[in-house]
Amino acid sequence: MKRKICVIGGGRWGQNHIRTLFHMGNLAGIVEVNQQRLNELLKQYPVKGFTELDYAIQQSFDGYILATPAETHYPVGRKLLEQGLNVLIEKPMTLSSKHSKELIEIAEQKKARLMVGHLLLFHPAIKKIKEVIDSGKIGQLYYVYSTRLNLGTVRTEENVFWSFAPHDISILDYFIGQPTIKIEAKGAKFLQDKIYDVTMTQFVYSGNIHAHIFVSWLHPFKEQRLVVVGSHGMISFDDSSLDKNILYYNKHIDWVEGKPVKVEQPDEIIPYEKGMMPLTEELKYFVENLDKTIEIASGITGHEVVKVLETVQELICKNE
Repeated sequence: MKRKICVIGGGRWGQNHIRTLFHMGNLAGIVEVNQQRLNELLKQYPVKGFTELDYAIQQSFDGYILATPAETHYPVGRKLLEQGLNVLIEKPMTLSSKHSKELIEIAEQKKARLMVGHLLLFHPAIKKIKEVIDSGKIGQLYYVYSTRLNLGTVRTEENVFWSFAPHDISILDYFIGQPTIKIEAKGAKFLQDKIYDVTMTQFVYSGNIHAHIFVSWLHPFKEQRLVVVGSHGMISFDDSSLDKNILYYNKHIDWVEGKPVKVEQPDEIIPYEKGMMPLTEELKYFVENLDKTIEIASGITGHEVVKVLETVQELICKNE
């Protein structure tokens, strides 16, 4: 029997959820406060429609996707979880770690499934890179860096780190398998008095693993690049490139008679299933784990990301 999922929010990203779930055969309801927009959606997707959340809650759908503005994630998420309902909350999970922790506790008390929309954890290239790291192919993990750069879309209420970096924070935690123990961050404002357009954040993890995230919406070209460096090899992946290849660089530094020597072998392209759509994979995972434990993109993962967002916000303000 197909699981019945209700999407709350019919905006741009909510419509992506609606369309994907419809093609999966799991879309059963849509909540959208704008009656005109709801009517337009129901013409395309003949499911139950609601302008008020309470009526959708009464239907007790198998799961709810919360794709509303970030400031609503905590109150709406709490309302759903207190009813023991399964919820996938879009990123960021909440706007404070206090609230994200509270949602985790409610989900545990009510035995409800709580997942966060960290979409890139379901990207086939990201999953393949994780497999390569765990296989030991690159040796001991040294450092990871991520760049997410573009010209726009400039926000007027949230800075570039809150807007762009949740993806990258979740990927770092996924690759490294532990939360950071030290953060340093700086930012710059050019277009608006209180909104940062560029940030550079450095992370330290136990085991002498390092990472950094560079994000900017004031940049001449688009780049979404990940680089992973280990003791035996290195990986690069640019999701904004046309070929979207995962490149493995078979190169490292050896020590010969106390001197560093560069060792280079032919590079290679690591194959993976490029046709898999991350949103489809994310929603499949949510649907398939409604009676199980959410391990990927769990509420705990979302909480850790919110903690980092808070810390970086404090640091860049302090370093002005």
